Amino acid sequence: MHSINASLAGIEQYLGGSQWFTLLLLGTGLFFTIYLKFPQIRFFGHALKVVRGKYDKDDEKGDTSHFQALTTALSGTVGTGNIAGVAFAIYLGGPAALFWMLMTAVLGMTTKFVEVSLSHKYRETDEQGFISGGPMYYMKNKLKMPWLAAFFAAMTIVSSFGTGSLPQINSISSSLYSTFGIEKMLSGGVLAILLAIVILGGIKRIAKVTEKLVPTMAIIYFVGAIAVIFYNYQNIAPAFVSIFSSVFTGTAATGGFLGAGFAYAFNRGVNRGLFSNEAGQGSAPIAHAAARTEEPVSEGMVAILEPFIDTIIICSLTGLVILSSGVWKEKFPNQFQSTDMSIMADVYDDSNKEDQTKLFKYLSNNKDLPLFTGDLLVENGKIQNKLSIIHARSIAENILVYNAQDSLLTGNVSVLDGVYNTNDGAYFKGQSLIHSAPLTAEAFTRSYFGEWGRWIVSIGLLLFAFSTAIAWAYYGGRSVTYLFGAKGVLPYRIIYCMGFFIASFADTTIIWTLSGITIALMALPNLIGILLLRKDMKDIMNSYWTKFKAEHPNE
Repeated sequence: MHSINASLAGIEQYLGGSQWFTLLLLGTGLFFTIYLKFPQIRFFGHALKVVRGKYDKDDEKGDTSHFQALTTALSGTVGTGNIAGVAFAIYLGGPAALFWMLMTAVLGMTTKFVEVSLSHKYRETDEQGFISGGPMYYMKNKLKMPWLAAFFAAMTIVSSFGTGSLPQINSISSSLYSTFGIEKMLSGGVLAILLAIVILGGIKRIAKVTEKLVPTMAIIYFVGAIAVIFYNYQNIAPAFVSIFSSVFTGTAATGGFLGAGFAYAFNRGVNRGLFSNEAGQGSAPIAHAAARTEEPVSEGMVAILEPFIDTIIICSLTGLVILSSGVWKEKFPNQFQSTDMSIMADVYDDSNKEDQTKLFKYLSNNKDLPLFTGDLLVENGKIQNKLSIIHARSIAENILVYNAQDSLLTGNVSVLDGVYNTNDGAYFKGQSLIHSAPLTAEAFTRSYFGEWGRWIVSIGLLLFAFSTAIAWAYYGGRSVTYLFGAKGVLPYRIIYCMGFFIASFADTTIIWTLSGITIALMALPNLIGILLLRKDMKDIMNSYWTKFKAEHPNE
């Protein structure tokens, strides 16, 4: 398992975690922002009017309203990225990662505007009479690249698991287990059945569910987040300072956090920002294509609001919660995941400057440190060997080893190159940094609600992540229809729900790594496609705005 995760991590690092990908993503957003003269600012007010239905016409073609299309697309983006993803970015890159998440969103507002407008323009009606759209249609119909369209559709199907299904239920089940003690397999089974009931109803049932679910979950989460931030009001200013002061320098070691350089904060912030708002990934255009309008750009206007709501508002709230509460640099009792753990050959002290530097370089893949090989001698749960264990990028403390019967172990645990043999049934508990949903849940307890804050995170995560899984089932289904016709949709949905169930009790590290790979493989053809269609985009935008001003001279 450890070797599989290491291989996936290498692929993910080269694709989603590499500078060339993040620069392509940000560069595309920056190019269109300048090329189209800052549409995310110029048209923001107009977008709010469009989504309210001010300019709707009853006879226009489509399956959903502007608002339903927005909430369906938002249900696909507002998910674990907003709760677990922000925490994961700060855990990896420090406070500066949040800044780069926000920058990704500002530029992503333009990217969403472009990809949705173009995809909407080239949408089609499928064999069952439903509207089908997405980047694969402009790739086929305008660019005349059916091979690229097929690759994108295939990656969307894969990404529906890596983005929409697997990490969502994994975060839900972990949160419900840590908060309420509900077995992960039980959570997965019940929610997989509910998921099947919703997605088998198609886009109209999905739209009806999401238009109620998205506003409800946003309000619940907003109230909980504000309660934390105001409770820690004295840390609000330092939290803002920490975000901006380390943007170009990285974050120094503090508490249990061993530091993060600029490149790591930049890459992880952009990567998690994309996972959160999906700008440039090409997923949202599939939902927006179903909107009732004959004006592609008007639906692009609606899409401008997505990254703003998803990342600039909701992710900022989560980031301020984590930073103002201080939990991101504290160690908490938890059960260690073997894939997130290294058993070192030497002893290290994270309060020692020299050791901090060594460990920082090791975690940044810039320096090798000796790993332990041999037998760990364990007596009544305590390791007798003199060594250090790194878990969750921190020096673990108060470590106890348990056997398969959940009793303190007395005996030996075999270790090879810092990795222990999980076949022995042994597992480790102790104090270390935590990340993803458990970190956000811990932050929410530092509020006026106290321990009840965990309930808000668990309920918010349940609603956020479940709605994301619903939307991505639709994206994957539309891509299956494109490649195989409508007959392939039902088998896909069955497999999707099965994967949803299995991921509820699988290893989180592997799942998050897989999501990074699938995001990159989906985004690359979409980014290339919209850049090739830049003139087409400019023409339809100018044509729309000229027509609109002629029809509404006083606006």
